[in-house]
Amino acid sequence: MESPVSSGRYGHLTETGSFKVIEKELNHHSSIYGKIVDAYGRTIVADADVDMHVPRGCRFVPAPMPYFMRFHGSDGMHAGYLPGYPASHGCVRMPEQLAIAFFNAVEVGTPVHVFGRTARTNQYYRYGQQPQRGPWPWSRQQIGPQYEPQPRIYPSRPAYP
Repeated sequence: MESPVSSGRYGHLTETGSFKVIEKELNHHSSIYGKIVDAYGRTIVADADVDMHVPRGCRFVPAPMPYFMRFHGSDGMHAGYLPGYPASHGCVRMPEQLAIAFFNAVEVGTPVHVFGRTARTNQYYRYGQQPQRGPWPWSRQQIGPQYEPQPRIYPSRPAYP
């Protein structure tokens, strides 16, 4: 099986080498990273860690890491957002459907070989259901003045009788 991934960003590079899956958890949450939200659930700090000051009336929300398969220290593979470049804190993010397939296919003790770095691409995979796209270029909306909605022209009347 293979999957597009987003690995660790600069300063949080994913450890390379040969490992084994040491833990599987269906609904794992990070114990270090997440976001800070206000009382209404609005995000105040999107890339927060547990050591940050949390303003009064706000709270720290740990980052969800569904279909988590730990393979080294705090690093693991899980479903998550793939922006098309290395963006994680060291984990290997995969599209949700592929993370589910990997989670169901591997057992604790399965070998994991981490090598190279995530290449920059123009493709991204958001977390959750992926948008359905048609074949290129027909899935794109038509662009140009000929495709703009035409204004309605109403008959005019004198303003004064």
